Amino acid sequence: MPSPARLVLASGSAYRRALLERLKLPFEVRVSHADETRHPDEDPPALVLRLALAKAEAVRAQAPDALIIGSDQVAVYDGEIVGKPGNADEAARQLRRISGKTAVLYTGLALLDAVTGRSRTAVETFRVTFRDLSEDRIARYLAKERPFDCAGSVKSEGLGIALFERFEGDDPTTLIGLPLIRLTRLLESEGWSVV
Repeated sequence: MPSPARLVLASGSAYRRALLERLKLPFEVRVSHADETRHPDEDPPALVLRLALAKAEAVRAQAPDALIIGSDQVAVYDGEIVGKPGNADEAARQLRRISGKTAVLYTGLALLDAVTGRSRTAVETFRVTFRDLSEDRIARYLAKERPFDCAGSVKSEGLGIALFERFEGDDPTTLIGLPLIRLTRLLESEGWSVV
């Protein structure tokens, strides 16, 4: 039996929860209330790595006997970090800006052993090239999908896939926000057998 004996996802994201369910391991969810403010001059990989670990650490007191998963993601357009839009106007602005261009998504992953305090971390990168997006296509997509809680305004597990020309990366689940290939390796290094 692995030690710690419990697995906890430090996230309120329904998308990360659905991804973790794919591994068919028992786990609990604890919502992290970590401060997600970017530090001055912090580059995207450093930001997502720090926040993934901060999220795991933020729930450590609630799960002192668990193995805790933290994750964070940002999208980068033209060298600028683009977050969750929050509303339709901002989402439309983001999509107009990325139309016909390539975005880079950085996803930080942390696996924290709450008992020992030891953590294993990784940053996964994924590139997405968008089709040319007309105003009409953007409006229809936003009305149907409402991706206002998704980095870069794209819900790739849904209709967002129709906005892409192509993508490049090692793990398609990175695009959604929890890189399962890397997570599987990290879990196995902690004694958790996935298959």
